[in-house]
Amino acid sequence: MEAIDLLKSRRSVLVKNLTSPGPDEEDLQQILEVGLRVPDHGKIGPWRIQVITPKGQKTLGDLAAKIFTNKYGERATEKQIEAERQRPQRAPVLLIVTSDIQSPHKIPELEQRLSGGAVCMNILNAAHALGYSAQWVTEWLSFDTEIKAALGHQDQTDIIGMIYIGTAVEPPQPRTRPHLDEIVSEWAGPKPQIKHLVRATVILRVC
Repeated sequence: MEAIDLLKSRRSVLVKNLTSPGPDEEDLQQILEVGLRVPDHGKIGPWRIQVITPKGQKTLGDLAAKIFTNKYGERATEKQIEAERQRPQRAPVLLIVTSDIQSPHKIPELEQRLSGGAVCMNILNAAHALGYSAQWVTEWLSFDTEIKAALGHQDQTDIIGMIYIGTAVEPPQPRTRPHLDEIVSEWAGPKPQIKHLVRATVILRVC
């Protein structure tokens, strides 16, 4: 497949529709290498990637179930608790991408954040190029301080992507995309200002 056709055919697959096999060590290495091929003004690398091992996924799931139970108490059903326990374990591979903004810095914070988003997008494209499917989500785990601490992150660190990678249970259906003419416009410079002319009415009297 031509590279442009490959990019045009990529789409996300819901985590619930991902299964084994996932990327082996060699494929995962390639996915991670592609993930880093992003614009990074100032060469500051304001992002990090964690590979959550199967053991780590289970540990993270147990912690998620504990936090959920503590938060909702008796209102939390066994089914809900188990769903939270399985949340980080739903696909063969789980990557966590974090954004560590360096501030103050000559590179604007927005550019640093966007660079991290580009890492996530490159990972999705690389997984697709190798024949896998993936989904980029955040969910509540990304914003929980206890989860962050367990993963070794400070409060100011943002988890910007939990990327699940595996094989689609079935080929994903095409998704409707917006038409280009709805979101793309051309600009050739500011429009000239139109001066409003005051027209004087001339009354001609015929003598």
